[in-house]
Amino acid sequence: MDHIDRQLIALLQQDAAQSYAALGQAVGLSAGAAHERVRKLRERGVIRRTTVEVDPEAVGGGVLAYVQVHSTAWIGDSADRFAAVSEIQEAHVIAGSASVLVKVRTATTRQLQDVLRRLHAIDGVSGTEATVVLETFFERPVAPLEP
Repeated sequence: MDHIDRQLIALLQQDAAQSYAALGQAVGLSAGAAHERVRKLRERGVIRRTTVEVDPEAVGGGVLAYVQVHSTAWIGDSADRFAAVSEIQEAHVIAGSASVLVKVRTATTRQLQDVLRRLHAIDGVSGTEATVVLETFFERPVAPLEP
């Protein structure tokens, strides 16, 4: 991956609907060459998917919480149980006092309480610690690191 690939990724993260002509012009390539580079980035799995960024509050997800899930046994094989909770946006097996860290979005704290109740119903879960976000300063997309 070279500096042009990194530039293309950054441009696509800003606006994935840009034309290949616009992308090419921004990085000094033809539209065809930009298209070929993006195609190769997809083939290599660098670009996993193209998506739309939605304002969570506009669609009823105004309450954001990060929840540490504690367990009595290994629950790293329970990804499907966590995925079944639709309010969970991310789930990560972590090292430390907790076993799993999840990012949850709900409309209300009452709904967050219901999510916590459902988490407790997962086999092996012994407790949760929720941290409710009051304000988000910024969120940054993944940036390709220099070698």
